[in-house]
Amino acid sequence: MNLLRSTLLVAAMTMSVGFVMGEARAQAPNPCAQKTEGEAARPDLDKKLILRPKGTKLATGNRVQLVKDGEALFKSAKLSTNELSCASCHANNDNFNASFKKPYPHLVQMAKDRADLADINLDEMIQLCMVVPMASKPLPWNSRELAALTAYTGTIQATFRKTASSPSEIPGAPAAKKAANPCAPPNPCAPKK
Repeated sequence: MNLLRSTLLVAAMTMSVGFVMGEARAQAPNPCAQKTEGEAARPDLDKKLILRPKGTKLATGNRVQLVKDGEALFKSAKLSTNELSCASCHANNDNFNASFKKPYPHLVQMAKDRADLADINLDEMIQLCMVVPMASKPLPWNSRELAALTAYTGTIQATFRKTASSPSEIPGAPAAKKAANPCAPPNPCAPKK
């Protein structure tokens, strides 16, 4: 009986392994999705964690340096508690919805689903990503890290608006080399149905 259970467990684990870029990886649960046990209609995130307090001013500095620092942070998992980075979901401009073309503030489905927000600013969206997929604390509002990530993501958005109708149309983003999305399928931030 124990041998049968062990065999079934190994078979189940084997079936849950996907192949991404030639490597086998276990498929992780979607960190952006709502919990499934009767919570699909109820936001589960405290808005105070992600909404900028009135009167808050973001850190400032040399824009070129902020963008450079923001790019490094975007690609680094050092701000997360679960080894995800911004690039884990958004490498090659993957997983930005069409609404990413719109100026902020605007509706972002993940913010609507997780915090019942009708619209959100870019710096607040970064805070939401810090808290939800990256399983971390929000960055201090006056931190250089938040200012840098906001500056860099703003440059991604500007490029996205100018060059793409969809993420797959971004020049230089080879379809065969897309990074594995730990939040897949297909919209990493949509609740599972």
